[in-house]
Amino acid sequence: MNELRALIERHCVSTRFETAIPRVTLLRSCTQTGPARVLYEPLFCVVAQGRKQVMVGDKMLIYDTAKYLVVSVDLPASGSILDASATEPYLAFSMRLDRGALASLLLELASIEDDGAPSAGMAVSPIDAELLDPVVRLLRLLDRPRDLAILSPLIEREILYRLLTGAQGRMLRQIALSDSRLSCISRAIDWIKHNYSETMRVEALAEIAGMSGSSFHRHFKAVTSMSPLQFQKQIRLQEARRLLLVQRADAGSIGFAVGYESQSQFSREYSRLFGEPPARDAARLRDLSALDPQRLSQPV
Repeated sequence: MNELRALIERHCVSTRFETAIPRVTLLRSCTQTGPARVLYEPLFCVVAQGRKQVMVGDKMLIYDTAKYLVVSVDLPASGSILDASATEPYLAFSMRLDRGALASLLLELASIEDDGAPSAGMAVSPIDAELLDPVVRLLRLLDRPRDLAILSPLIEREILYRLLTGAQGRMLRQIALSDSRLSCISRAIDWIKHNYSETMRVEALAEIAGMSGSSFHRHFKAVTSMSPLQFQKQIRLQEARRLLLVQRADAGSIGFAVGYESQSQFSREYSRLFGEPPARDAARLRDLSALDPQRLSQPV
């Protein structure tokens, strides 16, 4: 862990650093942060220093140097950095999960069928030396660019193998299996993400997932810790926040663009989620972005 910390500190000099290693990002924060709402994508994260809390629906997860985080589907969540300072900044390694690589590995592992039980879409587990070692070796390649293209895919494959055979292996196996319950829910989540402004029928989502209505409700809640309607609302409001920041349009037109028919309802629900009315929140975010353009996109 000391070497991982040193590697991140040396290479990540800003808030967020997209490395030359495909899908690998390093993060750094010298301050504790309040809840920041972002859309998490499927990823694996290790904290080298500090501690973070994530809220997804009504579920709270805390992870630090003793645990790793796995996210299996796109999830709107709220993250807060709990421990960070100028002398001991929060430092983290993040790797986006490659579904194709997971599926390829599964072909070489003993077949394990999906038992149909609901599975969470985000979880933390204790980290051990077998998983931490390839993470460190992967980051060492940043100091040896000549070796990176050849060795990084091999080490990434080793990390995925350790994850598949570890505590969250069942969840990750479901990412790669097209007929798993998690993959079925992922199809519904993908529809909501791309059609968030449209009127949503839960029965139609169940059909997309290939499930009965009752089974769909049960599995969707288990994966996301939210109902489909709550999930759609968070996606709408996060997209509204993004549009307010980049377009500088008035709140009414933004609310209409993301699917709200009532401006007062949009303002009320936006304030409830983000703590401030749309216009005031957007102005604050622009100030933050001017100070550190990368901070607003920091998810792990």
